[in-house]
Amino acid sequence: MASPRISATDSQLVRGLLLTCRCVQWPSAVIVLGITSYFTHIGPRGLLSTYLQIISVISVAAFIPAFISPFVSTRFMKEAVLLIDLIFSHLWITGFIFTAIDYNERACFPANPAGVGCPTKFAEEAFVFLTFIFTFFALFFEAIALWLVHREKYAQPARHEKHAHLASQSSHNGTSTTHDNPEEATATPAQAV
Repeated sequence: MASPRISATDSQLVRGLLLTCRCVQWPSAVIVLGITSYFTHIGPRGLLSTYLQIISVISVAAFIPAFISPFVSTRFMKEAVLLIDLIFSHLWITGFIFTAIDYNERACFPANPAGVGCPTKFAEEAFVFLTFIFTFFALFFEAIALWLVHREKYAQPARHEKHAHLASQSSHNGTSTTHDNPEEATATPAQAV
């Protein structure tokens, strides 16, 4: 059974969705970096602020090659970006869990940094979630893109093209093929004897 062909539309759709994820993911990480840097500047440096600042700085740098990923179809690039997305999706979900616990489990206003309004803390929490969820979506679409690259590389030629090539060779040699039906089975060595 022949596998279905990959259309250019499939590849373009995955590229578009991947680029959309990247266009939300990177600015969200930059916004988290800005809010967290503001918290670090005005208040005591808590564990959450330090953690979010570290992963947002590294994410801003690591997500830049991911912008190239939708336009490059090499397996190495896809695998490297897939690994980056896998690692950072775990880091960002951890950051989201910590912000949700700090800002929602108990009173928001006294949470570190104390004195900063709850809307700013909730904005940080929202952008941490956006960064996580779009990193997770990008991981999913990057896996599909890697599968498409792998499938295009190892796709088998269609049967009718192969038999058309054999028919053209036999017509050039002046011979005719004995098998007009390409689906007909060929003889095994035991049957030939």
